[in-house]
Amino acid sequence: MHKFMSEAELRHMEQRCQLARPGPWVSFVAGRDQESGTSYVMTGPEDSPGPDLTLIGATAEDQDFVAAARQDIPRLLEEVRLLHEILLVKNGIRLG
Repeated sequence: MHKFMSEAELRHMEQRCQLARPGPWVSFVAGRDQESGTSYVMTGPEDSPGPDLTLIGATAEDQDFVAAARQDIPRLLEEVRLLHEILLVKNGIRLG
């Protein structure tokens, strides 16, 4: 039987997101998104950007994944919690 993620696991994931620089994060790949220069991840909103991140040894796809994770993980956590709540209400399942 599938073991559901506990609320403690979800809180740890959420805490890592909260401790990271604020989003959104956007991936800029040299040769794809800009003509030259270094590939990087821009952190923070456009009106208040944080420091850029560079990933050594990463493919463009790796970098896109890292940048998207800053937005994706909080949304996935919210969705998991909603689905847990639906299961609890509908089926009386205890999580944890």
